[in-house]
Amino acid sequence: MKKKERQPKKYPRLTHPRVRDANGQLVRASWDEALDRAAGGFDRAVTAHGPDAFGMLSCARATNEMNYVAQKFTRVVIGTNNVDSCNRTCHAPSVAGLSAAFGSGGGTSSYEEAEHTDLIVMWGSNARFAHPIFFHHVLKGIRNGARMYAVDPRRTSTAEWAEGWLGLNVGTDIPLAHAVGREIIHAGLANHAFIERATSGFAEYAAEVGPWTLSAAEQVTGVPAAAIRELAHAYARAERAQLCWTLGITEHHNGTDNVRALINLSLLTGHVGRYGSGLQPLRGQNNVQGGGDMGAIPNRLPGFQDLLEEPVRAKFEAAWDTVIQPRHGRTLTEMFEAMETGELRTVYCIGENPAQSEADSEQAVRRLSALDHLVVQDIFLTRTAQLADVVLPAAAAWCETDGTTTNSERRVQRVRKAVEPPGEALEDIEIICRLAHRLGHDWTFADAETVWNELRSVSPDHFGMTYDRLAAHQGIQWPCPSVDRLEPTYLHGRLWERDPGRRGVPAPFGIVRHDPPVDLTDDAYPIRLTTGRRLDSYNTGVQSGGYASPLRRGENIELCPEDAARLGVRAGEEVRVASRRGAVTAPVWIEPGLRPGLAFMTMHFPDEVDTNLLTIEANCPIAGTAEFKASAIRVEKLPATTGTR
Repeated sequence: MKKKERQPKKYPRLTHPRVRDANGQLVRASWDEALDRAAGGFDRAVTAHGPDAFGMLSCARATNEMNYVAQKFTRVVIGTNNVDSCNRTCHAPSVAGLSAAFGSGGGTSSYEEAEHTDLIVMWGSNARFAHPIFFHHVLKGIRNGARMYAVDPRRTSTAEWAEGWLGLNVGTDIPLAHAVGREIIHAGLANHAFIERATSGFAEYAAEVGPWTLSAAEQVTGVPAAAIRELAHAYARAERAQLCWTLGITEHHNGTDNVRALINLSLLTGHVGRYGSGLQPLRGQNNVQGGGDMGAIPNRLPGFQDLLEEPVRAKFEAAWDTVIQPRHGRTLTEMFEAMETGELRTVYCIGENPAQSEADSEQAVRRLSALDHLVVQDIFLTRTAQLADVVLPAAAAWCETDGTTTNSERRVQRVRKAVEPPGEALEDIEIICRLAHRLGHDWTFADAETVWNELRSVSPDHFGMTYDRLAAHQGIQWPCPSVDRLEPTYLHGRLWERDPGRRGVPAPFGIVRHDPPVDLTDDAYPIRLTTGRRLDSYNTGVQSGGYASPLRRGENIELCPEDAARLGVRAGEEVRVASRRGAVTAPVWIEPGLRPGLAFMTMHFPDEVDTNLLTIEANCPIAGTAEFKASAIRVEKLPATTGTR
C-alpha cells in the first residue's frame, strides 16, 4: 500500500469573531457579542476569585505598542501583575542572567560589531538556520578576518563555517564553560586589571572552577581537552570577542545558570563594555526583546523597571491613576501550574499558541481546556484558539498595523501599515481598548504614536525615541534618554571607567554548579532528544505551515548513521518515538552531523508530529523556562505492513 504523505495543516485566517455556543461549537458572532462575552467572563472570574485569577499571555510578534497596552490592561483594568509572553519559553534565562550581572536584560552589542570583531563564539546556536539575518553579519566578520568557534551537541550548518567545533554532550555547558575559565586563569590569561576594576566575586569563582581541569571536563562533556584549551586561549587572547548564544543554552532546567557561566567568561577576559566585545543572546521572534521592555512580564514595568521599587511604582501609579500590586505576578510557567490548582480561572491570550509550544503539550491542552474562561486574540485559528470560549480576529503586526518592534540588538524600528486587515479583523490595541471600556475604563488611543509617547513618558530608556527620530535613523538602540544625542551601540562601557564613582555597582561573577538533565537516559530510554529550529519553518508552524517551499521537508527525527544502522531503519522510514510522557510517529532523516545517542526534532509541524508530547516540563527555578533541549527517548522500528497499491 502506498503510504499517504503527511500534509501540513494550513490554519485559516480569522476574519470575524467567534464564540462557543451551547453545543460546544465555535460559531460566528458580532463584535459586540464577542466582546461582551469576553469581558463578562473576565469580570465574573475576578469578582469571584480576585484579580490574580486572571492571566495575560502577550505576543512577542506584535508591536511594542500592543504589548504596552496589554500589560497596562492587566495591571490597571484587572489589577494583577500576571502577564507574560513566549520570552518565558526561550530567553527568560538570558534576561535573568544578564540582569543579575549588569542590571539590564538586553544583549550588550550591536549586530554591526560582529563584522568588526576578532573572534565569535556561537554557543548552543545554529544561527545560520535560526537567525539568518544576524548570521549575515557573522559571515561579513569572517570575511573581515574574524575566527569563529561553534559549541553545540550537533555539527550544525553554522559549525560548517567555524574554525573549530566543540561537540559537547547535551546539558554539560557549565562544565565546559568552567573548564574554559579555569584554563584562562591557570594560563595567566585572565584580565586582572578589568576584574579588579569592574567585577566582584572573582576569588569565589576561581575556587568554583578549580576542579574543572581539561581532563575532568573532557570526561563529562565529551569535548577533547585540546579543543577546550584551544577555545580558552583563543577567547582570552582575542583583542575583541563576541559570545553569542540561543536556546541551546537557555532551554534547560538550569538555563539561567548556563547564561551566568557564559557571562563569567566575559568578565574574566574583559570582553564586555567595548565596541566589538560583548554578549549577544539572539532572539527568535521579531519582538521578544520588546515585549519584555514594554512590561509584558510579571516582574518588570515598562522600560524594564523593577515593580518592587516603591519610587518606580509611584511613578506609574501617578501616570496611570491606579494602584499597582507590590509583588511579582505569575510567570507563564506558574500560570499553567495555577491552572492545575484552580487558582487561575481565566486567561486572555494574544497571539501566543501555548497548546503547541509548551513542554508536555498534552498536559498544556488539558489545563487550558479546564479554564472557566479562555479568550484568544489572534490572526489564525490556532490549536489554542480552538480551545477558546471567545476568539477575536486581530490584524497582523507586520503589515496591517502601525507601531514599533525591538530586535535582539535592542534596536527599536518602525512598523508601518501597508494593507487593511481582512474581513472584520481589528487592530490589537483597539480590541483591548474596547474590552477595557466594557470593564469600566474609558481608554482611547488616537493611534500607535499616542501609545508610544505615553511609553516614552514613563521609560527613560525610550524617552529620546520619537517616531520622527526612529524614521530618520532607521531605528535606534536603547538606552536613548535624550532627544539630542544617541548613546554608544554597546552597553556597560561604564565598567571601563577609571573613576570608581562612575562605574556603579561592580558586575558579580555567578557561582553556578553543574546539574545534569532531569530526564535521565537509561536502558528503556537510551537516546537523548534535543530540539530546535530549521531554516524553512517558523515556531509552531501556524504561519509557515501549509505552504509550498523548495526547502520544506516536513518533520522527521534526525538520527546519526550509526544509530539508524543499529535500529535497522532507513531514511524516510516511519518509526515510533517515545518518551516518559508520550509517543509520536515520525519519518527518519539520516544526519551525519549527529553523534551516536543523540536525536533531533523541531516543534514546527505539530499537526504532523507533535514533538512537544515528548518534552519534559522541568523548569528553571529562576526563569521558569522548560528543558526542551534534553529529553530521554527510545526509537522503535514499526512492524512491517502489507497491502496493495
